[in-house]
Amino acid sequence: MASPQSEQQTATFLNSVLSQRGPSALPYAEELKWLIRQHLVALISSYPSLEPKTATFTHNNGRTVNLLQVDGTVPMTYQGVTYNIPVVFWLIDSYPRSAPCVYVNPTRDMVIKRPHPCVDPSGIVSIPYLQDWVFPSSNLLDLTRQLSDYFGRDPPLYSSQRRPNPPPNPNPNPNPSHHLSPTLSNSSYSSSGSYARPVIPPTRTYPPSPYGSGASFSRVQTDDPTEVYKRNAINKLVEMVHGDMAGLRKMREAEMDGLFNAQVALRQRSEQLGKGLKEMLDEKEGLEQQLQMVLMNSDVLEGWLRENEGKTKDGGVDVDDAFQCVDALSKQMLECTASDLAIEDVVYSLDKAVQDGAIPFDQYLRTVRLLSREQFFHRATAAKVRAVQMQSQVANMAARLSHYVAS
Repeated sequence: MASPQSEQQTATFLNSVLSQRGPSALPYAEELKWLIRQHLVALISSYPSLEPKTATFTHNNGRTVNLLQVDGTVPMTYQGVTYNIPVVFWLIDSYPRSAPCVYVNPTRDMVIKRPHPCVDPSGIVSIPYLQDWVFPSSNLLDLTRQLSDYFGRDPPLYSSQRRPNPPPNPNPNPNPSHHLSPTLSNSSYSSSGSYARPVIPPTRTYPPSPYGSGASFSRVQTDDPTEVYKRNAINKLVEMVHGDMAGLRKMREAEMDGLFNAQVALRQRSEQLGKGLKEMLDEKEGLEQQLQMVLMNSDVLEGWLRENEGKTKDGGVDVDDAFQCVDALSKQMLECTASDLAIEDVVYSLDKAVQDGAIPFDQYLRTVRLLSREQFFHRATAAKVRAVQMQSQVANMAARLSHYVAS
């Protein structure tokens, strides 16, 4: 169990990082940060060999994000001996709705067992508890207990070299034929046969995790020149890769801007073509309607010519019978027009008569006034009849047009 001081430091650290706002805020849901804190406090209380910290995590697509990380060792029991397995828990963006990413973090003198049912060669841990993660019941404490149980059945790490001249042990191991044993290079050792039997150390001094780095409460790290050189080389390569990626990204963004501008121009031209096509279709429809009206009028005229062609050849056509009114409105229109024209002729004749002195001037004025009043009534009646005929003609044309379209 963790000491009260360690628990207080853990709670203070979690309160600080989970309460941050702005660009430095951790990318977890605000309504779930209290649950994340609860999971971490329960885990550190039961496993003081684990410590929380913040570190930079790089996704497969190259995106980097600042996340919570739990780094340390998980104890396991193998053949009655307790060993410490270095692990790293990454609390990804969607935690605790999604399971964390768990890695085995071997030290320099460790190798990952191949094949292993729970750990792949890159160190990624996969156990049923992670695969069947259920929110909100699943938590880090139960996950760590499951890891300890699975690692105890089949240790994932082995020492890459045997320790020379092991001291004698009063309880030798009955199976001294193994050359590799599950162990940690930073643990205290007691030898039994060819096995190295570590115990949980009070202070961990193994190298930092290769899967990410960050700040924790306290960590004693080795300053091996080889490790420093390797870390610097990796950082330099990462910087070069990021620089190349930034250059490629700028080029691609410029290309995308050009393509977007071309897309806007093409869309505008498409709209103009669509508008022009619509205007042409409307004009075509109007011309077709006019064509239908011309065809209908042509049919009417041809029919009338066929009916009256023989009458003109015989010479027996009466002027009054040449045109026949088809309805009462046409007959009324004909009478009003004839009366109007007749009055026009009478007024013209009166003008000639008064100029010649055939009639007195006062009689001319009375007669013209009476004729003008009568002519006004005939013209007003003809205007009303013409309006009614126009409405009737429009209705007949609409009916005929629908008939032609249907046929």
